[in-house]
Amino acid sequence: MTWIGWRRYFEHNQRRPLPVIAAPPGLAPARRRALVWSLARFQLGETGEGRIARDIWRVRLRSIDDDYRVALGLFIKEEGRHARVLAQVVRGLGGELLAWSWSERVFRLARRALGPRTKLLALLAAEVIGIGFYSLFAAALPAGTMRAALQEIADDERAHLRFHADFFAAEAPRGWRALVFRAAWAGVGAAAVLLALADHRRSLRALGIPLGHALRVFVKLIREGGRRRELPAPRLARSALSLTVSRARERGPELREVAS
Repeated sequence: MTWIGWRRYFEHNQRRPLPVIAAPPGLAPARRRALVWSLARFQLGETGEGRIARDIWRVRLRSIDDDYRVALGLFIKEEGRHARVLAQVVRGLGGELLAWSWSERVFRLARRALGPRTKLLALLAAEVIGIGFYSLFAAALPAGTMRAALQEIADDERAHLRFHADFFAAEAPRGWRALVFRAAWAGVGAAAVLLALADHRRSLRALGIPLGHALRVFVKLIREGGRRRELPAPRLARSALSLTVSRARERGPELREVAS
């Protein structure tokens, strides 16, 4: 597999400016507190894992090349961008950033365990969690720059899911390797989802998101993460600014004023 398409995708994304975010007016205090509680923890988890980006240059695997190594480093930088956007969201909601959380420590330890495949498997699980929660939280918010910012991060994470899934599709394309990957992914993916749902169940309840609905979303994402075919890199993302402005044009004059 060639990784030049993914390298170009991440290089393009690096040029996006940070969005300007405003909290939606009239947000109920309980919903505001729930978003702050959860998003502050996700913000901490997005603060990057530079070690894998450095270590990958010393790893020799048959399925990767230097384009992949560059793309992985750019992926880490994109996660750092997510952390900066989420920091704006948390502060915009009147919350404070966290120095640590137990769930983030668990994921960090998992990412650092054993070899590069285990670290990347943990990152694959983190993308599932990110897509699910950011998209669910975005859908629970009224139209505006905060909803657009969360949805953009969810879209980025979906591309990240494909990026990591492509690695495992190339590394374990068939036979016993594919069976080992499927078994490992089923266990890791399910454990990560159950842990996250237990940790954030009160936020889901406060935002009116049924637990059963959230679980169905995550089951679908776990299946997507375990797909066995390689796809082209996704289309180049538009900048956060142009995305916000285009959505403002679709959603009326109130949002147009915020985006402008």
